[in-house]
Amino acid sequence: MILVAGSTGLLGSEICRQLTAQQKPVRALVRKTSSPEKVNALRQMGCGLTEGDFKDKTSLLKACKGCDVVISTVSSTLSRQEGDNIQTVDQEGNLNLVSAAKEAGVKQFIFISFRHKNATENPLTEAKRSTEHAISSSGMKYTILQASNFMEIWLSPALGFNYTDHIAQIPGDGNQLISYVSYKDVAAFTVASVDSAAAKNKTLEIGGPEAISPAHVIKEFEEIDKHPFIANYIPVSALQQQADEATDYWQKIFSNLMIFYANGDAIDMKPVLEKIPVKLYSVKDYAKAVLKKEEAVV
Repeated sequence: MILVAGSTGLLGSEICRQLTAQQKPVRALVRKTSSPEKVNALRQMGCGLTEGDFKDKTSLLKACKGCDVVISTVSSTLSRQEGDNIQTVDQEGNLNLVSAAKEAGVKQFIFISFRHKNATENPLTEAKRSTEHAISSSGMKYTILQASNFMEIWLSPALGFNYTDHIAQIPGDGNQLISYVSYKDVAAFTVASVDSAAAKNKTLEIGGPEAISPAHVIKEFEEIDKHPFIANYIPVSALQQQADEATDYWQKIFSNLMIFYANGDAIDMKPVLEKIPVKLYSVKDYAKAVLKKEEAVV
């Protein structure tokens, strides 16, 4: 049995979909307050459901009981409810899950993290690092996937990349290379890591098929849509000032994430793909799909 924590999220639900498509037994961890539509979608996939909360270790012990593998995609950065923050969810919550999994006799723990090697020091970076350390020293087999920037998030109107209106707010000068990755590919690596000798006790850096700059991304969209973009570049110094002066907790976190984005994140995927072959979705594929110029194959 495979427990998926974060099952109602963008990445977690895709992991559940891919696992059930392979006839893998899945138990989806949901909260009493989870969206009924999302819970029902998991049920229709064939997932078993268990209620729990990262702030309640007893519920996590119950969820982990009888599971061989635990997968956590949980983070409070994109989706959160009252009482959720980096401390209670990303740090204490994930540590609760690691402890519960070990106590329940789980054999493998797969954690979807992010690329924090060159990130600024902030509560999110500290939370991911402490969780990774707890997992790697737990005695369970583990796989940690440090994923680069999700194209579906960073190249979306929600974060200032408005491809419909052809306007983009770009952190930095737009020239640093980034290995944009699709959440569907991160899900594929996660599923492939289950019981994989190649992924056993490994920290894998996960990106897309190529490292390209935000400026080049804009060119890709312009070539496909035949419409020029207006790009506004935000200097790193302005982002740093925003982070330093932020009085709002979440504003400080996101300012630091934008600094990380502005500084670039290029990954050579060849070593990982040799061990775990996954057909990677490109930024051009994504652009074609969202601009509806042609159906992209994932």
